[in-house]
Amino acid sequence: MKFFVYRLFYFIYGIQRKLSKQVTVSGMVVLLLLNAAALTGDSSQSMNYQIFSFLLSLLLISLVYSLLFRYRFIATRRLPRLATVGIKLKYRIVINNKSNKLQKGLKLFENFADYRPTFSEFIETSATRKAQRNYFNQSLGYYRWLWLISLKQCGKVQPINLPPLAAHSKTEVICEIIPTHRGVIRLTGMTVARPDPFGFFNACTTIYLPQSLLILPKLYQLPLIQLPGAKGYQSGNLALASSVGDSEEFRSLRDYRSGDSLRKIHWKSWAKIGKPVVKEEQDEFFLRHALILDTFQSVNYSEILEEAVSIAASLACEVQTQDSLLDLIFVGNEAYSFTFDRGLSHTDRILEILASVVACRDKAFDSIIPGVIEKISLLSGCICIFLCWDEDRKRLVNYLNSMGIHTLVLIITEQEDQLENFDSNSINDQHTTFHILKLGKIQEGLMHI
Repeated sequence: MKFFVYRLFYFIYGIQRKLSKQVTVSGMVVLLLLNAAALTGDSSQSMNYQIFSFLLSLLLISLVYSLLFRYRFIATRRLPRLATVGIKLKYRIVINNKSNKLQKGLKLFENFADYRPTFSEFIETSATRKAQRNYFNQSLGYYRWLWLISLKQCGKVQPINLPPLAAHSKTEVICEIIPTHRGVIRLTGMTVARPDPFGFFNACTTIYLPQSLLILPKLYQLPLIQLPGAKGYQSGNLALASSVGDSEEFRSLRDYRSGDSLRKIHWKSWAKIGKPVVKEEQDEFFLRHALILDTFQSVNYSEILEEAVSIAASLACEVQTQDSLLDLIFVGNEAYSFTFDRGLSHTDRILEILASVVACRDKAFDSIIPGVIEKISLLSGCICIFLCWDEDRKRLVNYLNSMGIHTLVLIITEQEDQLENFDSNSINDQHTTFHILKLGKIQEGLMHI
């Protein structure tokens, strides 16, 4: 039964996807009236017969008129590389009318890739909180189907009315994307539509123009966050440390000694005094923080995970404005650990990585521990973002405490009373601060960190 429902939705959505551009709202109303007249009357009832004949004539004229639209257009889309959830993005499209006639009354549609879910995705989504609305949705899954498509599509683009397009000329228009979820928006092209004189059908011509846009996680406003902790020696991280803290800071000049690197020779001083001189630089001491993102859950999608990713992105941007290194540690399809220094390019890179984070469903929480242990001796502080609270997460926090790491723990929950097992007194909180963040009030909770 479930597979039959899935195939039915798959077929209906495919038809709807094609007709949404070709049939207008007025055309749908006329088609419904035509069907009603055909079902409720016969040729002996003159009124129904006249209505049926009249509507059918209008539709046939509209259909024939729409088939005569055979003009050629070329377009370029000036789309940026990145956008952010919740922030409208305006971009430019240049459309070139290659015909010999002035084209008026046209409408432009952006064409998304086909995001119809697989059968396994459709079935698995029944467990998510987002899909559980009422008996109809749970039994047939119509809401789940539409929600899954919107989730994978990542954004919306409203059709726009084009200005008159002069023959053999280019016209620039402004379009707007509304990012709704993090991920990648894939556009396959655009459709130029012209309505018939009655406004029932659109004659369409499609421009093939594939392009993609990465949607970054939603960002929250944060207060100034200063994790305590001392600067540490970061051996072997010269490339990362070149722009933060006290890394390789110039201290003095001295005479060249056998074995000194040629890169440290101060050539101007050598030319001035006639003997080789090298620069002395102090060691690399600076702050280093870890951002541990909990991705362990039993379903592909949850609002809690999405909020966790957004919080991680917001914290990463905040930490990146300080003189420190940041280690992002999480587990998706495999364990990941990335180290970044400050700077716009590194911040963008963190957000790009977080935009692609997926839930970890087949591993235990302990699989994140090796990545933490690898960095522990280098860390000044740590931020943990947890999807729940249990013994595994408690052990990690206790381990960080035992190593003297100052830790900020953020626990996201749907209802505060769900954390029945949470007892901050059971943890040696000399180096740890806890905050509970409730869904729907994330921004308010973050302002009290």
